Amino acid sequence: MKKSIFKILNVVAFSLVTLTLTNCGSEDPIIQVEPVSDIIARLNSGIMEGNLDESYTLNSSTVYSLTSSFIIESGATLTIPAGTNIQAVNGGTSVYIAVLKGGKIDIQGTESSPVYMSSASGNAGDWGGLTICGDATTTAGVDAEAEVGGFIYGGTNDADDSGSINYLIIKGTGAQINADSQYNGVSLYAVGSGTSISNVAVIDGSDDGIEFFGGTVSATNLFLENNEDDSIDWTEGWNGTVNNAYISHTIAGFSTVFEGDKDNGNPKFNNITAISTVGGTALQFKKESGGTITGLSLTGYDVSIDMKDGGSLTNVIIDGEVANPLLSYTNTPNVTASDFTWVNSNVSIPTSVLQGAVNDTVTLDASVSYQLNSSYIVQSGGELIIPAGTKIEARDGGTGVYIAVLKGGKIDIQGTADNPVVFSSSEGNPGDWGGLTICGDATTSAGVNAEAEVGGFIYGGTNDADSSGSITYLVIKGTGAQINADSQYNGISFYAVGSGTTLENISVIDGADDGVEFFGGTVSASNIYLENNEDDSVDWTEGWNGTVTNTYISHTVAGFSTAFEGDKDNGNPKFVNLTAISSVGGTALQFKKTSGGTITNIWLEGYDKNIDMKDDGPLTNVIIDGVAASTSAEYKTGTKVDVSAWSWKNAGL
Repeated sequence: MKKSIFKILNVVAFSLVTLTLTNCGSEDPIIQVEPVSDIIARLNSGIMEGNLDESYTLNSSTVYSLTSSFIIESGATLTIPAGTNIQAVNGGTSVYIAVLKGGKIDIQGTESSPVYMSSASGNAGDWGGLTICGDATTTAGVDAEAEVGGFIYGGTNDADDSGSINYLIIKGTGAQINADSQYNGVSLYAVGSGTSISNVAVIDGSDDGIEFFGGTVSATNLFLENNEDDSIDWTEGWNGTVNNAYISHTIAGFSTVFEGDKDNGNPKFNNITAISTVGGTALQFKKESGGTITGLSLTGYDVSIDMKDGGSLTNVIIDGEVANPLLSYTNTPNVTASDFTWVNSNVSIPTSVLQGAVNDTVTLDASVSYQLNSSYIVQSGGELIIPAGTKIEARDGGTGVYIAVLKGGKIDIQGTADNPVVFSSSEGNPGDWGGLTICGDATTSAGVNAEAEVGGFIYGGTNDADSSGSITYLVIKGTGAQINADSQYNGISFYAVGSGTTLENISVIDGADDGVEFFGGTVSASNIYLENNEDDSVDWTEGWNGTVTNTYISHTVAGFSTAFEGDKDNGNPKFVNLTAISSVGGTALQFKKTSGGTITNIWLEGYDKNIDMKDDGPLTNVIIDGVAASTSAEYKTGTKVDVSAWSWKNAGL
C-alpha cells in the first residue's frame, strides 16, 4: 500500500485541508479535512499559520511566530490582547494576516501595552502586513477581488463591522507581489463604518502605510513613519474620516504623504501633520480624487499639492479653501510626535535642521551648523533672531527651500563686518533654493492683504512705518529657484515692508532671478552688494518709495536682464550713490510702464544700453543727478562706490 499526503489551499473557501490518498485496489481516495484542533494546537504552541474558522484569543505572554499566511475566515474572530507580540518570519508575500469578509479581528492594545507585529529585523518588505476585507460599498463592485491574495471584498452594508483595532504597532511590511503590487502595512478593503480603528503606527513599510479600497471606515490617531510609497492611500470612493495623523519621512525616494485615486468619495482629514527632511511631494491626487482637509501642517516637502492627472483643484478643500499648489501649508501643527509616546520611534529631527513654523521667539546659535531643509516660516507674532557668524546651508531643493517672514512676524539678523550671517546652498549655484521673503503691512498699489506671487503669502496694509525687524550684514547666495514660467524666487523679496525695518550691509550673489525686489512698501536700505544675479539686480514695483544708499552691482556673466528694473506706478524711490559695472554688456537701467526714480551720484560702466524706457514712459520720471534721464548719456560723471572695505560681502562662502 502506498500513501501520499499533501495540502491544498481551497481558493474559494480559503480552507486548509489535508488529503490522504490510499491505493487499495479499486477503492476511491478518502479525503480527510485537517481538524481545526490542529490549527488551535499550533496557536497554543505559538505558531500562527493556516485558516482560523472559529474564534480564538491569543495569549499576551506568548511570542507568536507568524510563519505563513494566517487567515481569519467568515464567522471567526481573532482576539489579540494588550501586549501581544507577533513576529513574522522574513517570508515576503507568503507571510501575512488577513481577515476575510465576515470575519473579525479584535486588537485590544493599550497605551502602555500596545500590540506589536513585526518581522525579526523590522526591515521594509520583510512580510505582507495586515489585510482586512469588509462588506461595505466600493466602486469596484460587490464581491470584487483584491490585488493582494485574491481576497473577495465589497458589498452593500456600509455599517459593516470587521472588528476593532486599538494601539497596534506594525513594522517591516510591504512585501512585493509583482511589478505593480505590494502589500501595505494595513490594507482596508471595503471595510465598513462599524469597524473601530484607533492608535495605529505603521513604521518602515516598503509600500503604503495604510490604504483604503472603498468602504466607509474611519481611523483616529495614526502614526506613519518612513513608509516608502504613500503614507495614506485611498481609492475606489472611500469616504471615511481620519482624525489626527502624524507622518514623517527621513528617507529619500518615497512617493507621497497622501495619494488619492479614482472617484472622489470626499474623505475627510482632520489635524494632519507631515514632516520630511528629504523633500518630496506631500499631497497627490490622481484622476478626479479629492478630499476635505482641516488642520493641515506640512513641513519639508518640495511640492505641497500635485494634481497628477489634471483633476480639478476644487475637489480638494484645505482649511475651508480650494487647494493652492503655491502654498506650502507650513502651519502650526495640531498633532506632534509627542502625542504618540506609545510608539517606539527611532526618528528625531535635530534642532540644527531648520524647517516648519516659528510662532514665538527663536534664537539660533552661531556655533551650530544649520541646515535649511525646506520652508522655515516666521508666523505673525513670531521672531527669528540670528546672531553674528551664523551660517545656514540651504538644501538644493528648489522652491521648497526658503525662509519667509509673514506679515506681523519679525527677523533680526545681527551680523557684523567681521562675522556676517551667511545663507547659501552647499554649492552656491543659481536657483538652488528660494531665498528670503519678508512680508509687511505698509502700503502697496496691489492693495491691502494682497497675495504674493511666491508662496501665496499675504502682504500689504496701511502702516507705512511697519517694522519687520532688522537685517545687518547678511550674505546670501544661490537663490532664485524657478516657480513656473513667469515666476521665480529672488535673493530677498520685500513685500510691502515698512520704513520701521532696518536693512544694512546686504550681499546677494549668484541668484537665478533678482538680487533684491521691492513690492510696494516704504523700506529703505544701505550698502547693498549685488553680484551676477541673472535677472535684475534691483527690481521694484507696486509703488515702492524707499531709498537705497550705496549700491554696488557687478555683472561678469552674460545673459542677465538689467542692473535696475522699475515697473508699474512710480513711487519715485531714491538711489544715492549707485555704481553698476558690467564686463559682458547688457542693459543697465530699465523702466517699464510709468515707473521711475531719482538717482544721485551714478556711475555706469560697460553696458550696451544705459537707459531703456521699455514701454516708452516719460524720461522725466527718471531724474539722474538733478535732470531728466538721457538715453545717450554715459553716466560716468559720479564717484564710484568704494567696496574695497566691504570684506564682509563674500565672507563665509
